[in-house]
Amino acid sequence: MNRKRRVSLASRLMLATLAVLVVVLPLAGLGFSQHFRTNATDSFDRQLEALLNVVVAGLAWDDVQQRLIQERDLGDPRFEQVFSGWYWQISDGGERALTSRSLWDQRLPVQDAPEVLRQDLPGPRGMPLRVVERDIHLAPLDTPLHISVSAPRQLLERELERFTQLVVFSLAGLGLLMLVVLALQMRWGLAPLRRMQADLARVENGEAERLDTALPTELARLASAMNGVLARDRRLMEHARHAAGNLAHALKTPVSVLTTLADAIEEPRRTRIRDELSRIDTAVRHHLARATAAGDVGLAPRVAVAEVLAPILEGLRRLGTRRGVTFDHDLPANLHVRMAPQDLQEVVGNLLDNALRWACGRVSLHSRETSEGLWLCVEDDGPGMNEAQRQAAMGRGARLDEQRSGSGLGLAIVADLVALHGGRLTLDTSPLGGLSARVWLPAQPLAELQAPPA
Repeated sequence: MNRKRRVSLASRLMLATLAVLVVVLPLAGLGFSQHFRTNATDSFDRQLEALLNVVVAGLAWDDVQQRLIQERDLGDPRFEQVFSGWYWQISDGGERALTSRSLWDQRLPVQDAPEVLRQDLPGPRGMPLRVVERDIHLAPLDTPLHISVSAPRQLLERELERFTQLVVFSLAGLGLLMLVVLALQMRWGLAPLRRMQADLARVENGEAERLDTALPTELARLASAMNGVLARDRRLMEHARHAAGNLAHALKTPVSVLTTLADAIEEPRRTRIRDELSRIDTAVRHHLARATAAGDVGLAPRVAVAEVLAPILEGLRRLGTRRGVTFDHDLPANLHVRMAPQDLQEVVGNLLDNALRWACGRVSLHSRETSEGLWLCVEDDGPGMNEAQRQAAMGRGARLDEQRSGSGLGLAIVADLVALHGGRLTLDTSPLGGLSARVWLPAQPLAELQAPPA
């Protein structure tokens, strides 16, 4: 069976949603993180640029001492802490330089920056720094001054890492919540389908004849259509059985008349005509028996074997007593099978009738139930059959002893009915010395059957 067809609708929806979440949520998280990184970096740079403007605003030239002075305090103690990563520096690239106390005896690199420049640079002791810098002209100096303000890059990265963790946990929680909500939604949304499946199981088991149409609009139309198909199939099967029965009955009388008239014909034509009429009569009897016995195989109910067979067993027991044959059976009360009652009676009745006809003194019926189905075995102590005779007995109208009564259709009808229900009939040698007829009937509906066990 194709495995793709075995995946349930709920599983398909869950897998499809999971696939979407696996693709969409990481992309969304990546987009959020990238957007936050850009904004956080820009905000960090603007903070440093504000400090840079404070440094520029406090910068002055002392004409008396001929040196640069910083007249404003940035008000941040981190600029006083040695090697804190928070530095400011003013330099002309030569001898003139003014730095924060935190920079101590180290210097930041100097480069031309006519406009505000933002970049990452290695600082003292290998510390990664985020640096904002620019060039300014300060009177009366002819050489432009390069002003830099830096902060530890680690502060920005730590903020970005916290946000990334928040995004990961948030999106994971969102994905889990969406899966839970989807599962609840599917359970509620697919509930009508489960009810419809339960209705179908009841129809298959013979507990109901129609599907309930109290369903959502889409499924109600489907259930109504299926009810129409079920009703039409029942009518067609009933019509076919009646037609076959009527045809068989209609042919019986002309065949009997022609058989009588054939007696007035001289040999060898009389024998040939009687043989052909016998073949017609055999076919008529076979199809009449089939039309009478075959039920709604696909919708067969689950029946109690002992209860259904009780009338048949009682009648055959009395028949065996008159013939001097001991008849015993072992059918537990909890033994069940999916088969129309009249079909089960036809199968077992034919097998027992055949066994009583050939038995010398004993006939036995016993059963064995497995997880796959039910075995019914009819045995007798008669002459039995060899392999060739067993194969011939399965044919329509085959009679191994013309002196015995019967049409020779019993085993053929049994084989046909058992095959209709997905089972099989096997003939073998009985431990009693005669014939053993074993019937296997499945426990599952016909559409789900596998090969019966050996």
